[in-house]
Formats: sequence, C-alpha cells, structure tokens
Amino acid sequence: MTLRWIPAAALMMLALLWPALWNGFPIVFHDTGGYLDSYMTGLLANGRSAIYGLFLRLGLASSFWVNVVFQSAVVVWLLVLTLRVHGFGGRPWLAATVTLGLGTLTSLPWYAAQLMPDVWLPAGMLALYLLAFRGKELRQWEKFALGAVPAFAAAGHMATLALLVGLLIPLALWRVAAPRLHWPCPAVAAPALAVIAGVLLILFGNLAITGHFTFIPGGPNFLFGRLIQTGIAARYLADHCPDPSLRVCAYRDELPADGDYWLWNAGSPLWKMGGGWEGFEDEARRIVLDSLRKYPGLHLRAAAEGTSSQLVMVKSGDYLSPWTWHTRFILEKYAPAAYPDFLAARQQQAEIDFSWVNAIHVPVALGAMAGLPAVVLLAGRRRIPRTHAALALMLLVALLGNAVVCGVLSNPHDRYQSRLVALAPLALVIAALGWRRISKMAA
Repeated sequence: MTLRWIPAAALMMLALLWPALWNGFPIVFHDTGGYLDSYMTGLLANGRSAIYGLFLRLGLASSFWVNVVFQSAVVVWLLVLTLRVHGFGGRPWLAATVTLGLGTLTSLPWYAAQLMPDVWLPAGMLALYLLAFRGKELRQWEKFALGAVPAFAAAGHMATLALLVGLLIPLALWRVAAPRLHWPCPAVAAPALAVIAGVLLILFGNLAITGHFTFIPGGPNFLFGRLIQTGIAARYLADHCPDPSLRVCAYRDELPADGDYWLWNAGSPLWKMGGGWEGFEDEARRIVLDSLRKYPGLHLRAAAEGTSSQLVMVKSGDYLSPWTWHTRFILEKYAPAAYPDFLAARQQQAEIDFSWVNAIHVPVALGAMAGLPAVVLLAGRRRIPRTHAALALMLLVALLGNAVVCGVLSNPHDRYQSRLVALAPLALVIAALGWRRISKMAA
C-alpha cells in the first residue's frame, strides 16, 4: 500500500462513520437491544439473530465502537475491491471520492454506523456479485473473505437470507443465458457456497448459543402482521369466527389496522391473549396457510401492492428516534460502562431531523435506481462494457427481489429498501467509468 492510501483510507472511514461521530455514540435502533439480549440470555427471540448479538457482545468493552468501525472497514474494503476488479485499482483518491459521495448522498453511512445488521445486506449483495462475476481477478484469500461476508449477512437477518438465497436463482438462469446474450457468465458455485455457509452458521450458531438447531424464529407472526396490514386477517376472522379453536376470534373487533401495532404494541390483542409471540405462533401459521388457500386473489393483490410500495420507499432515518426503551434497558443491564455515553448521545436528546437528509437522499436514490435499466440498455447496445454493467443488472434484480421479500413477507418500510438502494450510485459510477474507457479507446 502506497502512502497515498493512508489519508484516502482515513477519509473513506470518516465518510461512513460520521453519523456515529456526530452522534457521540453508535446509532441505535429499537431492535438493537433485542439482538444483544438474545445472545446474552441464550434465548431465541423473534427476528433477532443471536449471531449478530454475539458480534455486539464482542464490542462491549469499546462501547460498541469496534462494531461500527469493523462494519465501515468491511464496506470500505468492498468498495476498493469493486473498483480494483473493474480496472480502477491503485487510485486511492478515486476510491475516496466514490466513498465520500456515497457517504453524503446516500443512506450508507447511517447503516454502517448503526448497531444493526442492516448494513450487511448491501455488503452481502456486493460480495455475492464479486464472487459471481469477478472471481478471476480475486486472490484466494479475498475469495474466502468475500464468502464470509454474505454468510455473516445471512446469519444476521432472515430477510437478508431470503434475498441472498433468491439471488442464486437468477444467477443460475443468467449463467445459462449468458453465452447466447453475450453477457459475462457468472459463477454460481462460489456464491451458493457462501449462502450455504450462512445457513449453517445460523443453525450451528443457534445450537451453540441457545441449544436449538433451528433458524431465527418469528416468521408466522410477521406474516400474520402482514395479514393485519392488508385486511386479509379481518376478512378471515369475519368468515370463520366464532371458532373455539381460534383464540384471536375473541379479539376480532379489536384488530388494529397497523401490522406493526399488532406485533409490537403492549395494548395489542397479541399480548392480551397471553403467551405473546410464541403462544400465538401456531395459530398464526394456521391462519396464514388457510387464508392462502381460500383467498389467493387477495394475497396476489396484496403482494403486488406491497412490492410496488416497497420498491420506492427509500427515505433515510426510518424509525430512528430517541424512543428506544428496550435498547435503553438492555444497555443499562449489559453495558453499564457505555450507558452514560449512550444517554448523552444526540440521538437520545431529541429527534434527528432527517428532512434535510432526505431532500438529498430520496432524489439520488430514486434517480440512481431509475438509471440502472438505462445502463443495461446501453450495455445491450455496446455503449457501456457489459463487464461494467453487470453490477447494475444484478443490483436491479436484487432491488426487485428485496421489494418482494420485504413487501410481501413483511410490512413495507423505508429502511428495508434504503439500505440496499445505496449501492445504485456505485453501479452507475462503475458503468460511467467503463463508458469513459470505451470513449477514450475510440478516440
């Protein structure tokens, strides 16, 4: 590494860490404490990865600064590697400029500097792309390290696992069609092994931490929350109640319109019934499966609406607020040394005004996402090297897939899409650099 990389790398790290530095403490979310608690108690919690909880536990002594520094360093490495394998390595100030752009124009730093597994979704997707399309330019140790990124990403959240598993299907189809369409032919074995490693990490990690060889629980409850949001749950109960085998029938007149209220609010019928998530899981599964059989049209319509809504929900700062009561309690319990700094952080003092942030982030995200199909079309006409347009095409597929996963299996939220769309400007930069190279050669 030349001396020029030292200041460039420092700038790149600052570009991703600045929200935590400005805050005076890593950014936290409502769910942050749940991940740490899952590891510390050895109890599986709905939607909370004990593996990511272990990662947080490793940062206790540093007041969790080790965690956000590591997350940012992984993203910086992936960005530098992406530029290098596309022929733009050895240019530290180009890498710094690209990272500074992403750090100011996109949501990426708000996830890199946050104690949540969200940043591992774009990191995992980018690593999967590099394994699929750039394996020949990678050193052996880089392949192993890249394989670990989607594996850890998948182990951090089931939605991330679902997307990464889903991406293997278009990659396999792409490999079959590539010779005919004259596009780069992706490798499938290395990405598949990385995803399989993620599955095994979840299963064996949960076995080691909690004693249960199982996935992260909560799926049926999240799906029932989606039925609440779409009105399908109300329709089902109207058609089937009274039914003594369905406890929720006693609360059918109290069903909220908001799926998140059903899942998280203490006044929700879910908690009034007793037993919470675990007590209702079998009933939720039964209603979800039966409603799929009886109302396929309603489900298809809800899926289409959820996907289309999720696709364009890209605001930054979704649900980031001072009200993090569970995380507050968990940090006070398990991280007493860090607790004063947590309380003194800007996030805990007042609401963060994201209006000025989203005045930039939203048009950049939507504009960059809209530019991805244009890159693919230009590559089809050989105006842009297809080797440089492959990232745009894979990201376009990933964004659509993410909208399906989060818009159909959960309730749409801005943070689900904003964490991945941050890669869209990077894909456009890679394509633009490829176009510039072609233009210079033609001249």
